Amino acid sequence: MAKSNVLGNAKEQSDLEKKQESIDRAPFRHLKITDAGILDTIEGRETCKRCYRSRKFFCYSCYLPVINEKYFPRIKLPIKIDIIKHAREIDGKSTAIHATILAPEDVRIFTYPDFPEISDKEKTILIFPSSTAVTVESLFMKEVKVNDEIIVNQVRDTFPIKRAIFIDSTWHQTKAIYKDQRLRDLQCVILKSRISQFWRHQKKSPRWYLATIEAIHQFLVELHACAFGILPEYANLNNSEEETLNVENSINDHDTNEVSKLDQRYKGQYDDLLYFFKYMYDKIHTMYDHDQLWAYKRPLM
Repeated sequence: MAKSNVLGNAKEQSDLEKKQESIDRAPFRHLKITDAGILDTIEGRETCKRCYRSRKFFCYSCYLPVINEKYFPRIKLPIKIDIIKHAREIDGKSTAIHATILAPEDVRIFTYPDFPEISDKEKTILIFPSSTAVTVESLFMKEVKVNDEIIVNQVRDTFPIKRAIFIDSTWHQTKAIYKDQRLRDLQCVILKSRISQFWRHQKKSPRWYLATIEAIHQFLVELHACAFGILPEYANLNNSEEETLNVENSINDHDTNEVSKLDQRYKGQYDDLLYFFKYMYDKIHTMYDHDQLWAYKRPLM
């Protein structure tokens, strides 16, 4: 039995690696990300107006752009996002800054022990894989008592939360922040598995450990899809064939006669959160062979 399990795991790993190799050839092909070629026209560096340091596109210390807003998209998010960054996390290596530049009205960054004020804990969640974490989909399940019987209904066409908190740090640092009492009363939420395309190697971490901006994008896609559905061309973004079929069936059952609601289905509204991420990914891959980068040699499971 043990030998059979080993063989089964080996085959599963092999199949997963082959599938991921196909995805890695064009990892953003299903996303609607604005062409960032205009960034190549920017020569030299600019001075941050707040700290006066020399920066390229944005100041990762002050969380401000140093280039004109015509060079990057602006995104409106359906909820507020707070990011708690560990003090030892190197600013220049973090992708959290991308979110504040691209969605400045809805994203804030705090350096621990600084903390966002949490006024409505019932409508605030923490993205963290704790032992009690639930899926995004489960946030839309509401228990109703009918004739002494508990019935679970799925809420649609609205967002059940107003704020999500992310921790931006290494895994070891994340656990230290999670122990902070100010977070302990929040519902933890875990995301669907998604393989990271982050080019920075993180020791002892599998590839499904996402960069912060990847995690924010993943969460918003899941949140929006649960509320309003998702267009078929996005249905296989992170799902297996079986899950994709379930999503598409859900789409077909979801108010198909109401055009106004169909227009709210996910069709790439938050994909531009990966604008700088994809640009930097492309730059890295013009200089280095994907298969030679240690970040992509990490285990998938």
